[in-house]
Amino acid sequence: MRIILTEFARPRLFPRVPRPNTIQDITAKQFEQALNEREPLLVLPGYAPFCVLHVHANWTSTRCLTAPITDENRHLLRSRYEARNDRELPVLVRWFEGLEPPIAGYLLPILYNAEQLAKEGSPIEGDWGVVGCLYTSGPEEIPMAPVTMMRNALGVAEGGSGVPLDAEAYRRSVDFWSENANWR
Repeated sequence: MRIILTEFARPRLFPRVPRPNTIQDITAKQFEQALNEREPLLVLPGYAPFCVLHVHANWTSTRCLTAPITDENRHLLRSRYEARNDRELPVLVRWFEGLEPPIAGYLLPILYNAEQLAKEGSPIEGDWGVVGCLYTSGPEEIPMAPVTMMRNALGVAEGGSGVPLDAEAYRRSVDFWSENANWR
């Protein structure tokens, strides 16, 4: 099985100007190499048949992707409309500014199979492509953001995957993201 870091994920996980809320201590090439050489601790099913998550113990100083919202840090929340790339419409995003979560215990690369990536107009020369990565304290997936679920339901033309919205999964996502936020 060959895993490729997709052009979609590369600038988000390894931006040209490094950010503290992305993968630390390694290059994109080293990350891809590690995923191909290391056996995952677990393989979790994704939100659709073409998606899986590999669970790896964090071998970097990458910090957790999210932090709980508390009365003490609520004043650090910020929001703005942003697009992930030039082809997508901006959506409302929320994050902490000035907060530093603990170092993550686990890295969970999110993988799409080659067939799905070709369908989305991003063919790869491998079996699986990394489309994102979660940095978590425990070896489990955090819920996909509600806006990402909606984008996926809108279809490939809008930057999604074409997977219909699952109302129960959406409610679980809202519960989690009402109490947690990303950070920058």
